[in-house]
Amino acid sequence: MAISFNQVPANTRVPLFYAEVDNSRASYYTQNLKTLLIGQSVETIVEEPVLITSVNQAKTLYGAGSMLARMFDAYKANDSFAEVWAMPLNDAVGTKASSTVTFTGTATNAGTVFLYVAGVQIQTAVALGDTATNIATNVVAKLGTNSDLPVTATSAAGVITLTAKNSGTVGNGISVIVNYYSQFESLPAGVTASVVDMASGATDPLLSTAITAVGDAAFEYWVHPYTDTTSLNAIRDELDARWDPAQQLYGHCFTAKEDTVAGLDTLGSTRNDEHTTIVGYYKSPTWAPEVAAAYTAKAGQSLNIDPARPLQTLEIKGIGVPSVSSQMTLAEKNTLLFSGIAPLYYEGGIARIVRAVTTYQTDAFGSPDPSYLDVNTLATLALVIRTLKNVIQTKFARVKLADNGTNFGAGQAIVTPKILRGEIIAVYDKLETQGLVENSKRFAEELIVDRNPTDPNRVDVLFVPDLVNQLRVVAVKTQFVLNFN
Repeated sequence: MAISFNQVPANTRVPLFYAEVDNSRASYYTQNLKTLLIGQSVETIVEEPVLITSVNQAKTLYGAGSMLARMFDAYKANDSFAEVWAMPLNDAVGTKASSTVTFTGTATNAGTVFLYVAGVQIQTAVALGDTATNIATNVVAKLGTNSDLPVTATSAAGVITLTAKNSGTVGNGISVIVNYYSQFESLPAGVTASVVDMASGATDPLLSTAITAVGDAAFEYWVHPYTDTTSLNAIRDELDARWDPAQQLYGHCFTAKEDTVAGLDTLGSTRNDEHTTIVGYYKSPTWAPEVAAAYTAKAGQSLNIDPARPLQTLEIKGIGVPSVSSQMTLAEKNTLLFSGIAPLYYEGGIARIVRAVTTYQTDAFGSPDPSYLDVNTLATLALVIRTLKNVIQTKFARVKLADNGTNFGAGQAIVTPKILRGEIIAVYDKLETQGLVENSKRFAEELIVDRNPTDPNRVDVLFVPDLVNQLRVVAVKTQFVLNFN
């Protein structure tokens, strides 16, 4: 019998017709890439991954105004279709950040107080004759009507105290601004306000808790708000392991930090990790956890459609635009791109991606190495490897292995290195059609498929995909003349 059957027995004598179904030649690869949001909960909760399908669910589970609920809201505003899981962390035993807004004077005209907390505008009416105490009391009452704010508020003698709902250092980044749009907004005559920025938040949860809880569950995009060395190293080590041949889970991490160019340059220069993108920005009122979530949503949405297509110019919804004087210059953005930081730029009142780079900058000898510069590289590699893996596992899961030239009958479940080579080339050709790789002829020349010399049950493959690149720069030399004649 030449044909290899999986289910029809060779010794049956009962008539007449038997048919088995084999899908090994019909399967095709599709991706369902999930996102994991790691952040702190206001409510005490079991620290384990949970599928979140709505903003209301996130608020119910983790508390309105919690870091994690706000991250989910920012993510869904940029990608409503993605499958998003939350990895909640309870607050560590630490300190909550706080801020004060001090009002002085008495209103000699009616007007409005425009207070922005984490980029959210809170308007409070001021009547003629309102004292500083009246104004502070009324502002706190208005703040209390928005449960989604990441702070709580109290007032006394004209002073508002804002306290982060979650403890830890991330709360220090919650912006508190009076009259953010100063060209349009002003305090009533007779009233002044001074703001002391959020500070004194201390002690963040350990990311090792989240990593342990996730286990071997597959997530393509990891989002967290921490940029300290311990947290970044923990995620780096986890994703390194997930790219190991023993796991093949892959994945990429995004986080964000608001700081000066100098501060961001220092942060990026201390990192060298191809699995992490740090979004760097300055003077936007939007909170870093929300920036990280929104950026990941927009980047992930595009990468899921086509991982090789550049992310530059993509619009990120929900990120506040800093004043023109506070926006980074071209030279500053270029500096950050050379120090492993992915900056933002603003056009038409909208935040956009400049270039989604990783923090990888040098090889093992400390020499400059751009091989993992862009997120697209690893995202494309992951899809290429997964596609090849799917074909191999689907078509050759239960086959025999023979040398090239073996004279086996048609229909036998046997593969040779030559057959595998042809299958790999066919996969590559399809990937080239999809615009993920190029130079298929050269690829075929470089491809090596050999039977292992010491293990007769193993085939070794040298797979050299030429990944398609992205159009990043168009350089034009304008050599003009005044008259061609």
